[in-house]
Amino acid sequence: MIPPGQKPLAERYAAIKIRIKEHAQAGVQPVLIAVSKTQPVEAIEALYALGHRDFGENYVQELVRKSEALREKGCADIRWHFIGHLQTNKVKQLLPHLYAIHTIHSDRLAAELAKRWSDLTPSGKLPVFIEVNIDREEGKSGCPPEDARGIALRLSLDPVLSANLSLQGLMCIPDPDQPGGTRASFQRLKDLGSTIPSAGQLSMGMSDDFEAALEQGATHIRIGTALFGERNRN
Repeated sequence: MIPPGQKPLAERYAAIKIRIKEHAQAGVQPVLIAVSKTQPVEAIEALYALGHRDFGENYVQELVRKSEALREKGCADIRWHFIGHLQTNKVKQLLPHLYAIHTIHSDRLAAELAKRWSDLTPSGKLPVFIEVNIDREEGKSGCPPEDARGIALRLSLDPVLSANLSLQGLMCIPDPDQPGGTRASFQRLKDLGSTIPSAGQLSMGMSDDFEAALEQGATHIRIGTALFGERNRN
């Protein structure tokens, strides 16, 4: 088997889109978020040239730098998804570049996002997901599962939050070593999502498990290595 990094990007991209179509639930057209963390601007530009528009980054400074560089190259309509842990003091810097955030984990972060989004006077609301620590792993970002409904209710009922943020659904990064594997975690997130007021979206599944996530109802999958090849970890 040829390692992913040795195949042409276009070939990997086409193969992933076929796999998505084969495993997505009926009636769902999943959003493929190309996770470009540590990838060079040239790799993003190459995928953009193939027609892709949804990209995900984990770090504020990296997203902002790439967003500005790609705008200068004419790639102005990229939809940037923030998928990393976000500190409130970085919100103002990030928002002018952002399409959606997948990692709301507290009322404090939601309030800061709503305030700063309002300051930008945008034409619409900012799409957001609540990040859930679905397997209750120590040291992992996300709210406990039992807190997700409360955050969701406040996002829908608070006049300032609801005027600026549009709750899409839930997001998780499961523990692959827990009993039942990631498929069981995806099922738990899906069940939890059915209890909260949102658009019913599920951001779950990465390079190693996105097919299982799709079979459990994922609407957004986040793929990096299987698409771009191994990351530069320096």
